[in-house]
Amino acid sequence: MVKIEIDTYSGFCFGVTAAIKKAEEELTRGKALYCLGDIVHNTMECERLCKMGLVGINHEDLKSLQRVKVLLRAHGEPPSTYVTAKENSLEIIDATCPVVLRLQRRIKRNCELFPEAQVVIYGKPGHAEVLGLVGQTEGRAIVVADLEKVKSLDFSKDICLYSQTTQTLDEYRRIIDYIKEHISSSATFRSFDTICRQISSRMPNIRSFALRHDLILFVSDVKSSNGRILFDECREVNKNSYLVEGPSQIESSWLKGIKTVGICGATSTPKWLMEKCRDRVIELLG
Repeated sequence: MVKIEIDTYSGFCFGVTAAIKKAEEELTRGKALYCLGDIVHNTMECERLCKMGLVGINHEDLKSLQRVKVLLRAHGEPPSTYVTAKENSLEIIDATCPVVLRLQRRIKRNCELFPEAQVVIYGKPGHAEVLGLVGQTEGRAIVVADLEKVKSLDFSKDICLYSQTTQTLDEYRRIIDYIKEHISSSATFRSFDTICRQISSRMPNIRSFALRHDLILFVSDVKSSNGRILFDECREVNKNSYLVEGPSQIESSWLKGIKTVGICGATSTPKWLMEKCRDRVIELLG
């Protein structure tokens, strides 16, 4: 008999959980609720909430709305969003993750304390959280996606370094070490520990989980950058790992000769979706 295990550490982080709970509470009241961007990087969860009445909008849509409720997701928003909301008499349901909110405040405060320093953010260019962080600096922050991009910084000037909360801790440490080695003796380097430990701790957990099973089904939307990072961790230790967006993508051929199946996912993957994948595996096993 094939053993199937769903990773207890996988699924929504507390920031996403809180945002979805706020959305559900508002939707049960029966009034219109708009969400600025996808509430979570998972198409199936967004579709579920859409059926409940949640309406997704972008920043251009926001400018034309008047006197309605708008949910701000866990990723956070730049100050300009709050200005637009005030001008348009919008009621903001702010679900910004507390970890992201603390980071935003720290960046804004340090920009005022160290106005001449280069503000550097290690993160994914264009990511919602990163856009919100850059907004705290009035657009002057430099976003670096990897160590190669760090090499283009001006090491003769002071540097204040931060990280998107969902980036990998190991890579962030490598970037810190590189800057320390190359910064001018006349310049000051300050780095700030801004990676969410609830997320970074999933790296070792998911590696040990992947090692325990013959087959790994990693459930994640392709839009999730966190999902791609965690899936790569699985693949590194277990080559028999597959990324699926939902149960329909699971192939029966993967299950031949398998004794244990591990099902895990990103911080944007709902538990119910992993459970549906488990049910599909049981169905395929007959």
